[in-house]
Amino acid sequence: MNQIIFGNLVETRKQLLDEITTLSFEELNTVLRSDTWSVAQVCHHLYLAEKSFVHGINYALKQKDSPKVEPKSIGRISDRTKKVDAPSFIIPGEEPFEIHHILNMLKESRTMLLNVLNKIESDSILRDKSAKHPLFGELPLIQWIELIYLHEQRHIEQINEIKSQIL
Repeated sequence: MNQIIFGNLVETRKQLLDEITTLSFEELNTVLRSDTWSVAQVCHHLYLAEKSFVHGINYALKQKDSPKVEPKSIGRISDRTKKVDAPSFIIPGEEPFEIHHILNMLKESRTMLLNVLNKIESDSILRDKSAKHPLFGELPLIQWIELIYLHEQRHIEQINEIKSQIL
């Protein structure tokens, strides 16, 4: 896999873990307002989203007639001034989470992703195959992978906003 993208996946995940591992149970699970998520819920959302991405990538890899599409501008995912409603299948639960549970979930979804990516013989496959993304429409699979770390970076910012209000 492209080393820059792989490096971004690794670095972004390290940043996320650095932000959450020292938080107490109360800090992880504090919901500031009814229209916001706790840090734990943000992490649960990231877990659900990454699993969803893995399923989408896996599905597209198995399709013989997956269309080749041109890359799109996906940078707007990083713009936190634009609220994006999560699809229902990646909305986090409301139950509180212990840090070890969050860490296990994030490890599980990342392992699933790496298992899929490690089976791909060439980066050209990720450029040649595509799948329909809920927000961006048809995207090359390489952009699906980029969106994983861009999405995670977006939510690291959200976590920092939450932490600034509860710490």
